Amino acid sequence: MSSRHHIDDFMRGRIIGKIEEGRKITDVAREFDIVHSVVSRLWKSFKTTGMCSRRHGGGRIRSTTPAEDRYIVLSAKRNRRTTAQQVANQFLAASGKQVSRKTVARRLRGGGLYARRPVVCVPLTRQHRTARLQWCREITIGLNRTGHAYYSQIRVGSVCHRIVDAN
Repeated sequence: MSSRHHIDDFMRGRIIGKIEEGRKITDVAREFDIVHSVVSRLWKSFKTTGMCSRRHGGGRIRSTTPAEDRYIVLSAKRNRRTTAQQVANQFLAASGKQVSRKTVARRLRGGGLYARRPVVCVPLTRQHRTARLQWCREITIGLNRTGHAYYSQIRVGSVCHRIVDAN
């Protein structure tokens, strides 16, 4: 006998057809190389339901609907810096339905938003950006006589200024 595997609908139909022709269950099982009990259960379920296809949909029922999934993803996209727990709290306030942080994280992954570690830094203000730009403009990058790169700050009286002048 073969190893355990699902029988496709076409094969199920053929098995049912052979039994309806009047053949014995054991002969049909031997012909298709299937265990007798599988063919017997298939025939029994066909007689009670009138269908020979597998039942789908087993498993736990989803806690959110597709519309609620879209809402969770949309609320996370509106503010990229919110955590999954904060999105879950917003969802509770909006819909009155409690969902876990992990459920929100799964829905966000399903919507194409993946977790990443936020960079630990202070967001730059306009003054920070201006000071950084000014510092970059004061830096000179060049090559020395050996071809190696160097940089120096151009300030009057500084050691770096003398190095730039020497080249």
